[in-house]
Amino acid sequence: MQDKNIFEFVIYVIHACADKWNKLPSEVYKLLDSKDCINNFLVSNYDILHTQSTANIVEDLKEYLKVRGVSV
Repeated sequence: MQDKNIFEFVIYVIHACADKWNKLPSEVYKLLDSKDCINNFLVSNYDILHTQSTANIVEDLKEYLKVRGVSV
């Protein structure tokens, strides 16, 4: 059950970022995947992140990518 919840959370966050950044979900997925953000940030921090607001998570991801040289 936990894996399903994490999977649904990751999909939700990808769509939230796509909406905020005016990108297609597939573009956001490729961007996050290229920086290993999905496994090293979203999945590994699921227990903490899923309790935060969507806006905070999207901003955290933006900062994560910025540190890695990606501007969204």
